[in-house]
Amino acid sequence: MRRVLGMSLLSLVLCACVTINVYFPAAEAREAAREFVENVIGDEAVPAPAPVPEGGGMAMRQLRFDPWMLLGIGSAQAQATPDITIRTPAIQAIQSRMESRFSTVLRPHFDSGALGFAGDGTVVVRDASKLAIKDRVAVNAAVADDNRDRKAVYREIAVANGHPEWESQIRDVFARQWIASARPGWWYQQGGAWKQK
Repeated sequence: MRRVLGMSLLSLVLCACVTINVYFPAAEAREAAREFVENVIGDEAVPAPAPVPEGGGMAMRQLRFDPWMLLGIGSAQAQATPDITIRTPAIQAIQSRMESRFSTVLRPHFDSGALGFAGDGTVVVRDASKLAIKDRVAVNAAVADDNRDRKAVYREIAVANGHPEWESQIRDVFARQWIASARPGWWYQQGGAWKQK
């Protein structure tokens, strides 16, 4: 009887569901965002990263307990240290398009104050009166293309790192980094109000 009870208890322990919290790797995401954003903005010295307050809670993912983990044979996903990679062909293709667009079309309009970084990680036409009439269609098209690429890269980074549920947190980290990396004189939105760096 004691042996049957012991085996039953052991079976129950091995089959029990255990919650393992996998946190969003915020520090790694901030470093990946800084690298990506500085590559897109380019050609000037990288400003020291400004401390940016974290918004919202940490993402958690519920994983089932894998009894093989006790023997060191557990899933690599559950055992791996979280990291954020931005070096996939899809992400690098988006980054390349954004770098080209930023250097050829967008930068002069950030410099003039016509464009600004929105609080959600996108670019907006802040002051259309600063755009020459002949440039408005091209700039609006470039802003729309850039915002499509921004949304795509936030999604792609989350998916490439095996956590599609992190997309909104990736977007938030990048939104703060665009603002932190803005050059002196550029505009950004904070709390709905426009501010100049």
